[in-house]
Amino acid sequence: MSRSIDVIIPVYKPDKKLERLLEMLAGQSHPVGRVILMNTGDVTFPRRLLSIHPGTELHRVEKEEFDHGGTRHRASEYSQADYLLYMTQDAVPKNRYLVERLADAFLDSRVKAAYARQLPANGCKELERYARGFNYPLEARVKTASDLPVLGIKAFFCSNVCAMYEKKTYEELGGFVRHTIFNEDMIYAGGLLKAGYAIAYVAGARVVHSHNLNGRQQFHRYFDLAVSQTEHPEVFADVPSEGEGMRMVMKTAGHCIKIRKPWLLVPLVIQNGCKFLGFKLGKNYRKLPRGVIRKCTGNQDYWKA
Repeated sequence: MSRSIDVIIPVYKPDKKLERLLEMLAGQSHPVGRVILMNTGDVTFPRRLLSIHPGTELHRVEKEEFDHGGTRHRASEYSQADYLLYMTQDAVPKNRYLVERLADAFLDSRVKAAYARQLPANGCKELERYARGFNYPLEARVKTASDLPVLGIKAFFCSNVCAMYEKKTYEELGGFVRHTIFNEDMIYAGGLLKAGYAIAYVAGARVVHSHNLNGRQQFHRYFDLAVSQTEHPEVFADVPSEGEGMRMVMKTAGHCIKIRKPWLLVPLVIQNGCKFLGFKLGKNYRKLPRGVIRKCTGNQDYWKA
């Protein structure tokens, strides 16, 4: 089956990881077509990469125009490919089979989105390393709306760190929401399942991607996550996410005891306390003064709009 695939990557102040990402994309077993870079702040982009990697194109996005959903959707309009592979600039393919294995997921006609397994990078701390394995296990899975009673909010999980979409269905469903603080991938995935389609988690498609976030960063991230869920009740209203979060905390705590590092329970409690507080405030953001919101959010430009 002939499948044309374009790659879309939002870029901001790129570093060596983007260079490595482009190198790995160039050597994939299933070739990609165009690599569409949506660069916020054109001055900082190393333009030599465009000559090193033919087929890579650069589009400028003004900082005040960037939007998690809107910018990615704008990029989709530059593509005529059958499939769109969205990645972030710090997600590096583990090997040359990433694109092929994601594309193979669409051999199941139900599947209209597929996302890769994320592996911890060198220097990843133990708690984040365990979280990678919890959210991205060894077992592949195809998720449909029938899985909602069992998986809950995790049925909508489909990370744009590395996710492929069938473009025809993407356009039919209207694509990513044009203005969102965060979480455009899960908002679209929720609509996908409710339209009767399926999402594939492809454990054999792997990218190296992780962050060592501190408590403050987790607070901002979960505040914005809750805002996105609150603004889209058509997707999230009947699917609470708190239960999945508690299950992860308990599993992680058990892991810390198992590996005989009980002192990790202290940062675990602190980080998850920050997540919980951020999430609860985000859920109730409409009751907060604008000044408080600006202190809670990790995306100041969203509130200016």
